[in-house]
Amino acid sequence: MDFGPLGAGLAVGLAGVGAGIGIGIGLRGAMEALGRNPDAENAIRTTMIIGLGMAEAIGIYGFLIGLFLALGLG
Repeated sequence: MDFGPLGAGLAVGLAGVGAGIGIGIGLRGAMEALGRNPDAENAIRTTMIIGLGMAEAIGIYGFLIGLFLALGLG
């Protein structure tokens, strides 16, 4: 029995959910920080963009793992 398609679906789904939750939490924290200290906008924005890029990379890695499993490369 081949579990490749099941693993691919789980990899893409869980990575997408994890990345979405991470991005949501990161944006919420940045907006709260901006509300408390609007003068620190540049520092908060830079840190937020780096953090969101890292969270999005996890989703892309999950997609690639799912693609490899679906194509039988893993």
